[in-house]
Amino acid sequence: MTEPTAIHSEQYLAHPPASVWKALTDPELHARWWVPGDIKPIVGHRFTLDMGDWGVQPCQVTAVEPERLLAYRFAEGSLDTTITWRLEPEGEGTRLLLDHTGFDLDSPMGKHAYHGMSEGWPHVLGRIDAVLDDPTA
Repeated sequence: MTEPTAIHSEQYLAHPPASVWKALTDPELHARWWVPGDIKPIVGHRFTLDMGDWGVQPCQVTAVEPERLLAYRFAEGSLDTTITWRLEPEGEGTRLLLDHTGFDLDSPMGKHAYHGMSEGWPHVLGRIDAVLDDPTA
């Protein structure tokens, strides 16, 4: 069996960690840069993310350190991966680091998701700045 593979991506955001944290944990803002979902930064919270053509994916928060770290299981029962967001203050902004781990490359779905998300995550992270630049955010 192939060792599950991980995606690592990062983005510098010209916003303080508190603002970036809000983009990650406020359902309204989250929907503006990625997908709709009822995310809450509470360990154990079960929520869903509406991935459009990929369906509604069940998730569960596994770790929270306000304004520093948010981790959750993603697509439980199908893809079974973990998404971890780390926020590091950098100058007057924030370095946002993403680790998406647990892809099973022996599975056709795991392999397809890994390749698609490897290309997609940098674009998704790039949309957060625009949302935070909007004065209504």
